[in-house]
Amino acid sequence: MSAGEVETIQILWVAFVLSVVAVVFDVRSRQIPDSLSVCLLGLALVATGFHLHSVNWLSLVLGMVLGFGSGLILFRMGGFGGGDVKLLASLGAVLGFRDELIVMLYVALVGGLLALVALLRGQREYAYAPAIALGLLSFILKGYWR
Repeated sequence: MSAGEVETIQILWVAFVLSVVAVVFDVRSRQIPDSLSVCLLGLALVATGFHLHSVNWLSLVLGMVLGFGSGLILFRMGGFGGGDVKLLASLGAVLGFRDELIVMLYVALVGGLLALVALLRGQREYAYAPAIALGLLSFILKGYWR
């Protein structure tokens, strides 16, 4: 594994840990602190600014716009909360456009499974941060970041 790959995987694991913290907040209170999204965005800016991963500035912005736009659509439809939108947008900044697309596919698959579980339990609403965190974890474990 090259030094660049080691730095990339470290950045991804830090992003995953922050998303797990978001899960704890979302499950307990249905609120995700803005500070977690700000930390993820800061991680993206530092990693891109110091060339610690392969995400360039354009990809950072496009990933953030993709995450925000998709999240905003789901927010308007009533499926996402504001914290979910910000979490997905800041994660897009960390991942860049291409990798955000892949993670969002995993997030959608996991979110669908969680929706089925909620439906079987008679719940109309459920925390979505777990789907985001598990989607990111799937991406990391599959090694698509290489």
